[in-house]
Amino acid sequence: MADQTRPLGAQISHMLKARGVDVIFGIPGVHNQEMYRGIEEAGITHVLARHEQGAGFMADGYARATGKPGVAYVITGPGVCNIMTPMGQAYSDSVPMLVISSCLDETSARRGQLHQMKDQEIAAGTVCDWSETALNAEAAYTLIERALGEFADTRPRPKHIQVPIAQLEAEAGSPPAPFPGTTGPTVTDDMPCANAHGWLAMLSKSRRPIFVFGGGAKHAVAPARMIMKRTGAAAFTTYAGRGILGPDEPLNFGSYLARPDSASIFAKADLVIAVGTELAEVDLWRPFLGHDCPMIRVDIDAEVLTDPQRANEQVHAGASSFLEGLLALMADDLQHDWTAAEIAGARTKWRAEVEAEYTPIPQTADALRTCLPDGTMIYSDMTQFAYASKEIWDMDHPGHWHHPFGFGTLGYALPAAIGGAIGRNGKPTMAIVGDYGFHYTMQELGVAVELGLPMPIILWDNGKLGAIEASMVSAQIAPNAVVARNPDFVKLAEAFGARAVAPSSIVEMQDAVRAAFDADGPTLIYLTPGVTA
Repeated sequence: MADQTRPLGAQISHMLKARGVDVIFGIPGVHNQEMYRGIEEAGITHVLARHEQGAGFMADGYARATGKPGVAYVITGPGVCNIMTPMGQAYSDSVPMLVISSCLDETSARRGQLHQMKDQEIAAGTVCDWSETALNAEAAYTLIERALGEFADTRPRPKHIQVPIAQLEAEAGSPPAPFPGTTGPTVTDDMPCANAHGWLAMLSKSRRPIFVFGGGAKHAVAPARMIMKRTGAAAFTTYAGRGILGPDEPLNFGSYLARPDSASIFAKADLVIAVGTELAEVDLWRPFLGHDCPMIRVDIDAEVLTDPQRANEQVHAGASSFLEGLLALMADDLQHDWTAAEIAGARTKWRAEVEAEYTPIPQTADALRTCLPDGTMIYSDMTQFAYASKEIWDMDHPGHWHHPFGFGTLGYALPAAIGGAIGRNGKPTMAIVGDYGFHYTMQELGVAVELGLPMPIILWDNGKLGAIEASMVSAQIAPNAVVARNPDFVKLAEAFGARAVAPSSIVEMQDAVRAAFDADGPTLIYLTPGVTA
């Protein structure tokens, strides 16, 4: 194909399209308008967010739903600052997001320019994998290629590329043809097989082994379920790992890692095998698992392998290659001492604790689950409804419940669900938000209406920051500043052009949810703790 000269801003969109990018989220401004010159010509769909934070969360939700990078275009200064929160969330949750922004041509000798920051590159770099400035077309093409390649071959985390305004406007030759394998995730991990026999020997000799499956093992469903069947080991999943094991797995303790006395279960183990999990604070809510036995740690991130959990065996490999390697070496099924009865007893106890802490959320969540179509993808916010549900709601499929786990930002669910719904192209997608978190990004409801997305939005209104109030009371702090005056959320949604309903019973809620998936736009379903029978 002959080289075609265009402004660099336009060439960037053509380069992204050639590498499989079909959707870009963002907001145009005078500084980045050249990036919009080539979007339609390249055949890319642009989704106009109402705020750069919304654009970032949409890109995040799209990436989690599709496995493809979520791409956002933002302006200099405030645009970059506004998308930094989504970038931080994507970093903590290993989401492939590429943010491309404009930047000023010169900042050291001039002050008072529109959107000026002291150091935009460094500011963005504090919440992403790396942040770089492309001072010419060749640098822009190289950095984009690098970002997409790293998404495919390493732990996916957000990247930021900024391009000076004059360079975006300058004529540039065509970007290079794509390298093979840069059109989507192509991670391949070869397990260091020299040690595999040793790991299998450890597993064979143990009597009470426990696997912990995290979100990094979500692509290893088949070998994970087979390893459970053939070894008789027990298992926990992290919140992000739910669905890796089937709901009917009798030796699955579930996603109750954060229950304090789950540490007593690990104290009974004689081997722990942690696969694709950071075992982070937000997984455990305590410093350590509680085990006093050898640990095998499996992860593609070398930093995780050397964390304070102090694994005895550090396996730098992907989950599938590790599990499949063990299975390939197993001549006979193994026998261990865990029983379905003791695991069921622990789950029953922990379920009762959740019900006591979060009444009546567990019962409402159970009813909600029964009316969802198979394969529904859920995006939740920082809300008590999600906190309770993450423990008690067993998923049928991995990677189908997305939550702002690490960074823990409010306002995530609605725009992320919009991005997910766009990426899933008609497959069922749902958002769960709290009344306070909805204030952060409620304006993005206009995007869902504009695009006609048939998406139920469960809004749980307990009239306050319930989790913060409980924490303050526990710390003997007077719970002030936890109640805000809420609008009439039903009327607000209707003002955006969305459907809205306030069910007075669980049955009405279920009917509303079913109807929402068949609607020609989003439906806000307003729930309060009083909606039970």
